[in-house]
Parts: sequence; structure tokens; C-alpha cells
Amino acid sequence: MKETEINKARAIYYKIFSSFFVYTTNMNKYKHLLELIEIVKNNSLDSSSNEAFLNLSYKLPKDSNELLLQEYDQIFYNPQTTQVRTTASYFDEGVESGRKRVQMLDFLAKTKIRRDEKQFSEYEDSIGFVFTVLSELATLVSEGQEHYKTVQHCIFKDILNGFVEEFSKIIYEHEKSDIFKEVIVALVSFMEFERLYLEVSKVKLKIIEKQIEEKEEISEEEKERRARNKAAKAAGQKQQDDVFITYDVEKDI
Repeated sequence: MKETEINKARAIYYKIFSSFFVYTTNMNKYKHLLELIEIVKNNSLDSSSNEAFLNLSYKLPKDSNELLLQEYDQIFYNPQTTQVRTTASYFDEGVESGRKRVQMLDFLAKTKIRRDEKQFSEYEDSIGFVFTVLSELATLVSEGQEHYKTVQHCIFKDILNGFVEEFSKIIYEHEKSDIFKEVIVALVSFMEFERLYLEVSKVKLKIIEKQIEEKEEISEEEKERRARNKAAKAAGQKQQDDVFITYDVEKDI
């Protein structure tokens, strides 16, 4: 397979995973996700991901995204279930907005890609945002902008690879995980491909030693972020993967 085709395929896979881990009520985005699943389910990386995408095509209703949104809420928002954190900083240090966010900001500074804070209140090292950025970078590389190969390699190696295994294990074992269990099977398979393609070693799985409880003292910035998320969700704010990324036109690519 030619390099261009590989990067186009990588962009599609990252787009799929971004769609699952970025909250949006937009039905057009949901329908596009279903279309992408149809594309990859018969051209999967291995038998396990093939089965996972087939299962997703059966489990996800064609006319409503309510089932997916309900499960997302159970895993990431519902205080009565195990709530899963989504940032690299949390898995690295047990805190939000830590050194992995700083690293991600440094990597983004080498591109024109920026987080649109008005549309997307999660941090730059949240897994949904990382997937979206990597999808965009794979697309740019497929279009001939090969100087982005280095930054995409760095983001995968220094940000995503360090916590995606642990994150995946927690999601897979979550008491409310059904649709997302299939997503994780496909994600684990794709991460193995990415490590081979980018020549990055797998990080040893480690469950973080100190779980941060909700009653912990958190920074004012984190309190404000959580409040924005709660308000946005209550208002039905649409966080779309082609909306919360902006471009800094003053920087050279």
C-alpha cells in the first residue's frame, strides 16, 4: 500500500475514534460515523477489529444517536457509575492540566491547529482532542505535507501511547460498557498498527497508584472547566470535531 493511502486510512481510523470520544448531539456527525464504520468494517486490520466494527454496525441504531449518548453519559458523566478521566495528564500524574497538557501545547505550537475554547472546553491532552489532531495530521501528510510526520510521531509517542492502554482497559472493564467495549477492541488493534507504523514501543500497562477522589481539592481552573462542561451538556452544546479545531493563520506550517 502506498504511503498516501496508508495515511488516508489512518486519518479515517482516528476520525472514527475521535467521533466516539468527543461528545456531540449532532445527527449529521453520527451518520458520518456510521458511514466510516461501513467503510472500515470490511477492510479491517485483523479479525478482532473486523468483528468489533461489524458488532458496532449492528449495535448502533441507524436513525438515532441516543443509545450512544446514553452510554457515553454512563461512562464519563454519571456520578453513580465509575467515572473515567480522559486526559493524558491524569493518567500521568493523577491531576488534570499537568505536564502532558503542556507537552501537547508545545506540539500544537509547531502546527496551525488550535483548540477552539468557545466550542470545546476539554483540555488539549484529552483523548478525543488528541485523536482529532492525529486525524488532521494524517490527512495533511497524505496531501504531501510530510513535515508533519515528526509532530504526529511525537504526539503519538509522548502523549497518546503513554496512557491509551490503561485508558482502554478501564473502558473495556467498565460496568456500563457495551458499545464502547467494541470500540476498545478496534482501538487496541489500531494502536498496535500505529506502533509498528511509527516504530514506537508499547508502554507497560500500569494502573495509576493514587486515584483522585471527587472530594479532592482541585484548582480553580479545573473547577471552571468542569462547570463549563456541565453547563454545555445541560444546554445540549454540540462539540463537533470539525468545529473545535481552529487554525492559526499567522504561523507557517
